[in-house]
Amino acid sequence: NATISACGKGFEWKKALHLFSAMARCVSEPNTISFSALISAYEKAGEWQKALKVLNLMEQSQVDPNLITFNAAISACEKQGAWECALQLFRMMMQRNLESNTISFSSMISACEKGRRWEEAMQVVRVMTERQVEFNAITFNAAISACEKGSEWKQAVILFSAMAERKVERDTIAFNSTISACEKGGEWE
Repeated sequence: NATISACGKGFEWKKALHLFSAMARCVSEPNTISFSALISAYEKAGEWQKALKVLNLMEQSQVDPNLITFNAAISACEKQGAWECALQLFRMMMQRNLESNTISFSSMISACEKGRRWEEAMQVVRVMTERQVEFNAITFNAAISACEKGSEWKQAVILFSAMAERKVERDTIAFNSTISACEKGGEWE
C-alpha cells in the first residue's frame, strides 16, 4: 500500500497500477487503502476516468470506499473540470453518511468553479456552513473565483468579508478574484 501511494505521489500511475495488479494476483485482495492509493495516483496524473473505473472496481469487489477514497476521486474529477461527476461522487459520499471534511467541500466548490457553476458552488458553501465544517483559504478562494466567473460580485464581496470574520488570511488569489468580480459587475467603488 505504501509503495502504491509513493508511486502516486511521484506521478507514476503506471507503476502504481502494476503494483496494485500484482498485489491482487499474488499477495492478497486489495483493501480500501490499496484502492484509495491507486485512485489518488490517477488523480495526481489527471486520469479522472481511470480513477472512476477503479472506484467502480472497488465496489464490484465489495470493498467499501472511505472518505479518503471519495476525496481523491472528487479531486480527480475537479482537476479535469468534470464538475458533474464530482457532484455525483459528492452526493454518493453524503448518502453513505461519510463525514465530509474541508477537503471534500473545497474540491467540490473548486469543481463547480471550473465548471462555471457559481450557484452550485454557493449551495455547497451553504451546506458546509450548516454542517459547521471549517473553511480555509482554498475553500474561500474557490468560492470567490466561482462567483467571479459568474459575474456575481456581491457574493464575491460577501465571501471576501467572511474570510476576515472567520480569521482566514486573505491572500492574493482572494483579492484578485474579488477585484475581478467587481470589475465584471461594473462596481468600481
